[in-house]
Amino acid sequence: MTLVLSSDTQMVRETAMDFFPTRSPVMALRKLRDSADADGFSRKLWQEMAELGWSGFLVSEEYGGTGFGMTGLAQVLEASGRTLTASPLIATALVGASLLELAGSPGQKSDLLPGLVAGETLFALALEEGPHHAPRRIATVATGTSNGGYVLNGQKMFVLDGHVADTLVVVARTAGGRNDRTGITLFLVAADAPGITRKRNIMLDSRNAASIEFSNVAVDADAVLGPVDGGSDVLEAVLDRACAGLAAEMLGSASEAFDRTLQYLKDRRQFGVAIGSFQALKHRAAQMFCEIEATRSAVLAACSAIDGHANDTASLASLAKSKASDTLRLCGDEGIQMHGGIGMTDEHEIGFFLKRARVAEATFGNAAFHRDRYASLMGY
Repeated sequence: MTLVLSSDTQMVRETAMDFFPTRSPVMALRKLRDSADADGFSRKLWQEMAELGWSGFLVSEEYGGTGFGMTGLAQVLEASGRTLTASPLIATALVGASLLELAGSPGQKSDLLPGLVAGETLFALALEEGPHHAPRRIATVATGTSNGGYVLNGQKMFVLDGHVADTLVVVARTAGGRNDRTGITLFLVAADAPGITRKRNIMLDSRNAASIEFSNVAVDADAVLGPVDGGSDVLEAVLDRACAGLAAEMLGSASEAFDRTLQYLKDRRQFGVAIGSFQALKHRAAQMFCEIEATRSAVLAACSAIDGHANDTASLASLAKSKASDTLRLCGDEGIQMHGGIGMTDEHEIGFFLKRARVAEATFGNAAFHRDRYASLMGY
């Protein structure tokens, strides 16, 4: 496993690090929030990202992508995290593309992936049914019909970009009990299908999620994504990618919060000297730096494992998500505290990073969830 970026990946990183501060600074998120934008993200910006090829990094060349891989996409996600950019990168380019690539039939891929790569089709994974991440706790039911199709009934919560998605990937139970690993099936469902009710929810960090109700939603047999009753294997692999990618974005947010705080420590003067000269603040800044570097290694290890189809991918993905959750929380909290009273105001941007920390940590499982998963995977 290498912890050094290739020349091509480094080029992607440099491009992304230049792109987001110019095209989508933190003030862009503030503008989306204050204007009550209907989408919650800029479709023009998303088209620009698609034209750069970022939407197709996890899609094979056969279907219009580049197959560049998870490590490359992580560089884009990290750069987007530094400016808190709201975009379909997670829901569509990462989760949606992974679902289709790992489980889609040739027909499903040819129908849906070109539109995804072009930035024309948005996806959302309808998984969660409660306040905490529980990928096996599925009560949404898919009942078979006489013509080989299914009827979906149930409710989903915290569906990222669910209010704007064109296609939903619905996790439903076709057999077994509510907490069984087996009996879970994935379905591709048009978001505007009869019987679907979507409600947009704006979260603490000004990002979007949706509550979605399925009431007798009829789908054909070709809507099944992957094996019937065997969707858990696909779902776990996709969630590993989601955790690694989100950890990369969180790494970017933590790094930016640290850089802003460090600069403030250099600029703010008290008793005639910069407050960064105070030993107690030096120690706290040093701790943030060390945690960020440890997180960077964990994220790169997880992404490299995904690209290399390593046997320890699952444990490394949980390690990265757990570490990134703790690090972003630390940097968000310390950023507010070290900025003092001004950090508590909405006019100052440092508070946006604390808010993002809370939501990102809960997405795809918080630090405690992934520490427990890591311990179980390691045999403890």
